[in-house]
Amino acid sequence: MRRNARALSGLSVGVTALLVAACGATPTNAGTGTVAALPKTLVFSPLSLAVPALKGLSEGVKGYAGSQGWEVIVQDPNFDPAKQVQQLNEVLQSGRAGAAWVLAVAPQSMAGTIKLAQDKGIPLLINGKPGEYGFMGPLPGVSFDYIDYTSAGGTLGGQLGTCVNQKLGGSAKVLWLQSTEGSAGKDQVDLSTKSALTAAAPNATIVQAVIVKDRAQAQTDVSNALVGHPDINAVMAANDEGALGALGAFAVAGKKITCLAEFGGNDEVIGLVKEGKIFASVALQFDADMAQSFDALVKLQANPKAYGQVLVVPQKIIKAT
Repeated sequence: MRRNARALSGLSVGVTALLVAACGATPTNAGTGTVAALPKTLVFSPLSLAVPALKGLSEGVKGYAGSQGWEVIVQDPNFDPAKQVQQLNEVLQSGRAGAAWVLAVAPQSMAGTIKLAQDKGIPLLINGKPGEYGFMGPLPGVSFDYIDYTSAGGTLGGQLGTCVNQKLGGSAKVLWLQSTEGSAGKDQVDLSTKSALTAAAPNATIVQAVIVKDRAQAQTDVSNALVGHPDINAVMAANDEGALGALGAFAVAGKKITCLAEFGGNDEVIGLVKEGKIFASVALQFDADMAQSFDALVKLQANPKAYGQVLVVPQKIIKAT
């Protein structure tokens, strides 16, 4: 779930005021004035089901919501913001939706969908911070859920520094594997990672930075880096693909990474942490986030006029025991 095709354009103050004013009229039965109960049906719209992690998340959402007596409608916009808006608007208009959880392809495309959901009294939970959508905070009937990349980067750099101090006497030649330009949270992760490493292990030297596109490319690029810097003994990876590619490259070169810390924490990475091949993983806890996100929507459904929450995806440092 690391890829996030966010376009971080803010919405205007005028649109913000309009959406806040449209504070989510609860649907009523025509002619009676009585409140119409929303169905226990959750619409889940991820970026794309072509991403294995998002496909897995959709199955997890169906399982968790189903255990609570909810039906789940899974949509697949396939990274197309216009398609995502069309799919969401259609189901919100249909009367089938009781709540919606959206991993927005492009936040700036969501203004109309947010207003429609508020008008229908259907609670929303959207990925990212309110500011990415032009808001100062949560809205009536709308919660937000985001990854704290600054915290993650700081923890990543700190963990690599801890390993350098424990296993390399405080000095290291570090290869820094970074996310691609435009990746969600890249600037925050890069800045906080480097600062934390410097603070934790001042004598650790970053000898080269490599942009990670995917696992295969990471392995190739790390192999090339080892040719120019055969003394690299520590790797700091901003994602799972980089960490796994680095392990592959070192294995091909007949070398072992003394210190490897990474951010992500997929199942393969966690297994390698337990084997002692990765010193630490700053692991995103998506199961816990799924539960808190669903619970936030259930709470809002009981009162769609109430202001939503700003949730943070939990993180956990995983190290070999």
